[in-house]
This record gives sequence, structure tokens and C-alpha cells, in this order.
Amino acid sequence: MAKVFSDRVIVSVDVGTTKICVLVSQQLDNENIEILGVGKSPSDGLKKGVVVDVAKTIHSIKLAIKEAELMAGFQIESVCVGISGGHIQSLSSQGMVPIKRGEVRVGDIQAALESAKAIAIPEGMQILHVLPQYFVLDAHTKVHDPLGMHGIRLEVQAHIILGAVASVQNLVKCCEMAGVKVTDIILEQLASADAVLSPDERELGVAVLDIGGGTSDLAMYQQGSIRHTMVLPVAGNHFTHDVAIGLRTTLQEAERVKKEYGYASMELLEEDQLFEVQAVHGAQKHIVQQTELINILQPRAQEILTIVHEEILKKHLQSFIATGLVLTGGGSLLRGMTELAQTIFSVPVRIGSPRLLHDMPESLDSPIYATAYGLIIHMLKKSQMQGLDTMSGPLVNRLFARMKSWVADFF
Repeated sequence: MAKVFSDRVIVSVDVGTTKICVLVSQQLDNENIEILGVGKSPSDGLKKGVVVDVAKTIHSIKLAIKEAELMAGFQIESVCVGISGGHIQSLSSQGMVPIKRGEVRVGDIQAALESAKAIAIPEGMQILHVLPQYFVLDAHTKVHDPLGMHGIRLEVQAHIILGAVASVQNLVKCCEMAGVKVTDIILEQLASADAVLSPDERELGVAVLDIGGGTSDLAMYQQGSIRHTMVLPVAGNHFTHDVAIGLRTTLQEAERVKKEYGYASMELLEEDQLFEVQAVHGAQKHIVQQTELINILQPRAQEILTIVHEEILKKHLQSFIATGLVLTGGGSLLRGMTELAQTIFSVPVRIGSPRLLHDMPESLDSPIYATAYGLIIHMLKKSQMQGLDTMSGPLVNRLFARMKSWVADFF
């Protein structure tokens, strides 16, 4: 298999709790890509988005990468990886610098962001992203893109995302042991938002909730900038575990009946059905009513959505969801999630699939691929930045210290 060293190839790895998804793309020009390969494998070594078994995680990543390589026809060398988990934290910060030459340049923006990250960081945590929300020129003019503007002082209001150093190092190690180099690590809900949100939604105000296997990841946008993020360690696997316990069956059987007969809301059930469920020991089957299954699923769905809603109310963020809520990820496919979310949030709710703006197979038009596709879009945006060199240093330090990634997150 021939090696490819082209810098026009972008490979994303969505290391999820239930699946590993690899997408191989080729950058056609500054705005367009073509999907060359897709790889997918079950994920066995993660729990709630965090690596708990290195050997199993490496094996799962290898399987997905091998499948993607066979489809693409060349060997994958480097990847960008999505990260999530209960260890993710976020906070707000401000930074201020004098404008050296009277006109805002890229260096001034970098310096302002550097100033904003001068905060007390909890032990064992590192900065993943510094995301500008807005800039202020000379203490009175609020702007979103100050580049080229004149002034004396530049301030920035930033949203800072932190991650546990150990969790990041474990994720990087697993990818490297699987035979690929990690070039960037991106918070998964930022990637999902890039895949499913429209520019108008970002401008007017929207929330995206990515319900994966191990975590539910929230990101809120307004005026084109990130406003709030949260990772909730409750997601799709909890539905499956609840069903397995409630119906006394295997996890595999619980996943099947959840998809075939499950609803997030009893109000949507038109006719109660009876279906067979295999016993946990596998020797016999028993009959279950559909209402019994929904009585297990609905409380868990209400729990996830209610926690997110209470977070929005507690932080007074209601004005940031003017256009509504976008649900994505595999957990959003449970029937009735949209209707239940509309009842709880009292805003329009839709399912977010990757927006097919590029040459992308229709088979990937599903919420379960939103993160992997969004990682590619995120990297494509970064590749459009000109004149920003990466800083030297060890891999993990570069992932956190590169000024390029901070500025690219803004543009």
C-alpha cells in the first residue's frame, strides 16, 4: 500500500464510547473536500468518553483505520482526533493588550488570547481551546473581527475549554500505538456544530446537543461565536443498560429492542405491541409489552434533556437559543427525542445531520457521523489560515500551546 504525504489529505478519528469512526478526505480547494474512505468499528476500551482499556482502544482504532485505508487506497499517517468526557471543563476569561502599531494585526489578536489564558488552571488540567467570543477596541467598541481596525487597546472575552492532561495523553498514546500521528485534538461538540449548524443559526442563537454513547455534549452559539459548552456523562449507553436491567436481557438484545420498539415519549405510542426478548442467560425468551420498554426509556431521556435545560436556565442562557435546539449523535435517533425536547425546552427542535456541502456519500448523511465529518470541516477552516506557523515542542505541548489553533477557532 503506497504512502501518501500530501498535505491536502485530512483524516478525522471520532473515538467514541460505542464506536470508532474514521473519515479520510482530500482537500480539493480552499472550500471543498471529497470523502475518500470511511472506517468504522465497535469501541470497547472507553467509558463515558475516556480511555479505560488501552489495549482494547488501540485494537478498535486499528480496525477502523484499516477499513478506511482499504477504501481510500493508501496508508493513513496523521489524524485529527475528537475528545470528550466528564473531565472537560469550561470557563470565561478576559485578556487585554496594547495595540502596538495602531492597527490590529494577527500578532495583537494572538497576544490578547495569550493574555486571556493567564488564569488559574486546576491541577492536572490543560487548556484545549481558547475561543474568542468578542473583542473590544478602546473599551467601548465591541467587534467580532478586529483585524485591520485602528485603536490603542484590544480586549478579548474568551471561552476557555480545559481537559485532563492524563485523558489527552492516553488518547494520543492509543492513536500512536495504532500507527498514526495525532496532529490536533478538538472538542467533539465544536466539531459536531461545524457539521450540522447553518451560519444563520450560529448568528441568531442556537444550541447543539450531541447525544453519543458515553456523553452528551452541549455547545451554544450566538453572533457567530461560542457562548457555552458542557459535557454530561449520561448518554445512549445508559438507555441500553437501563433496558438490559429492566427487561432482564443482554446488552446486545437491549440495544436491538431499543432501536426497534423504543420511544422517548409514551405520548407517541399509537398501539401497544408485544415482542419477544431473550433472557440474560440466553436459554429462553419472554414476552414484553412496548409500554414497559417506554417506561424505562422515557425517564432517562427526560433526565438528559432536563439537566441540559436546567443548565441553560441556571446560567441565564435562554436568549442564546433563539432559533432552537439541534439534536445530533446516535442518541438523537431514538424516536420521540425531538418531541420530548420540544416539550421541555419550549423551542423548535430538529435532528442535525451533516450538511452535505461537499462531495460526501449519502450513506454518511446521519447524525452518527456528525462529529467525524465536523472534525474534517474544523481542520479545513484551520488550513485556510495563512502565515501562522506552528510552535515547536513535544506533541502534547503543541496540542495545547499552538497559537494557530486559538486564532483559527475564531475565524
